[in-house]
Amino acid sequence: MNRIVQSSAHAILAIALMTPALSAQGTFDRTKVPGLGKTPALKLPAVERSALGNGVAIQLVGQHEVPIVQLTLVVDGGSRLDAKQPGLASFATRMLTEGAGSRDANALQSELAFLGANLFANAGSDAFSVSLNVPKRSLAAALDLMADVVLRPKFSATDVRKQRDLALAGILQRKDQPTQLAAIAFNQLMFPEGHPYHNPASGDSATIAALDSARVRSFYAGAYVPQRARFIVVGDISLGEIKPMLQSRFGAWAASTPLPVPAVTANAVSNSAVKVYLVDKPGAAQSVIYIGVPGADRLSPDYPALRVMNTILGGSFSSRLNSNLRETKGYTYGISSDFRFAPVPGPFQISSSVRTNVTDSSLVEIFKEIKAIRDVPVDNAELERAKNYVALAIPGSFETNAQIAGQFVTLGTFGLPLSSVSELGPRITAVTAGDVQRVARQYVPVEKVTVLIVGDLAKIRAGVEALKLGPSALLDVSQIVR
Repeated sequence: MNRIVQSSAHAILAIALMTPALSAQGTFDRTKVPGLGKTPALKLPAVERSALGNGVAIQLVGQHEVPIVQLTLVVDGGSRLDAKQPGLASFATRMLTEGAGSRDANALQSELAFLGANLFANAGSDAFSVSLNVPKRSLAAALDLMADVVLRPKFSATDVRKQRDLALAGILQRKDQPTQLAAIAFNQLMFPEGHPYHNPASGDSATIAALDSARVRSFYAGAYVPQRARFIVVGDISLGEIKPMLQSRFGAWAASTPLPVPAVTANAVSNSAVKVYLVDKPGAAQSVIYIGVPGADRLSPDYPALRVMNTILGGSFSSRLNSNLRETKGYTYGISSDFRFAPVPGPFQISSSVRTNVTDSSLVEIFKEIKAIRDVPVDNAELERAKNYVALAIPGSFETNAQIAGQFVTLGTFGLPLSSVSELGPRITAVTAGDVQRVARQYVPVEKVTVLIVGDLAKIRAGVEALKLGPSALLDVSQIVR
């Protein structure tokens, strides 16, 4: 106890001795927000490049702070290869980790856990990826497992049937989940039939029920081909170390006839006036709202201005939409807007779940904010805050090995060089209030949006239609989830 009292006395004495020094530095004004310092220059990691004997490219970024390696295999294609079989790409990719080589799913996961490794397979809309994160000491053994998953998946009939039944159960559950219903219906409204983004990536009951081991294996053989593949390696390893390790495991991966990538003949649907679609979910405590229009090309010169404009409108927690509907009105836990950039331009969308009894009021506020950013130039303080929000977040996308790998995946999707990242900051800083207003008017035509609402129509329909946004149409749940 005496030691505690003595320590406290020393601490008090130290504070007393420091007080004059603190006073000499001046009084800190707590009524003012500290100003931001000069933005430091972004220093991007160096990239080394090579290729395996079969042509599979390797991109390597050395990060030697911790002995961990992130290795991502990217194969172009993704769910765009589904063609008339929605859900096939996603299902086949899920099956990769359900048994490979001599191991079933349990044995595979047990060995990964023993090695301290994580391995995931994913089918995106435009590419497949198999990612491995592992301590360097376990890399060789973990690569053996990854090679089995990529090159020697089992696709056993028993496992396919089990996963097929789980997938069908998941499709049935969607009918009772308004947020999923809304997401699926929105894509169906925004993209025409036959467009690669029209159908849900997880498929429908008819296509999933028709899956068997032979069909999955046939798709895999044409989708996972080395001529569309590349490795992205980030971590505590050199190119001289990783290349022979990959060559010994993936060098014999032989080219085969790839599945054709379907041509896209149409982009998102463009309206001549506002169209409103309603989906009835009796008893729903909230209404799910989606508002969208055709979006923009990621390679557009307007990309920096679009990022800043969206940050102001709904792309950040302090955005106008969130500040209004969440903080001021209390209508929702959150609302956001975003451009869905993809090789095939996706839509600009605003989405939120709001209390049933304020569905019409929420629509009024959303349209008010859209019109405001189109009609009134943003002030300098809001503009600078948004530009700093976007520009200062860029380095945060290169903090971890997985984030660095993810950036390379994204850049590869659009054929962008790494230098485009360092160039983005100055381009963001150069955005003006006029640029924000111009792109808002060009890319968010409020008079032509698609409005989708999933909720209890007995309680919300009269209020929504009284707003006279545009003609309304009913969508049946069975039309959305098949």
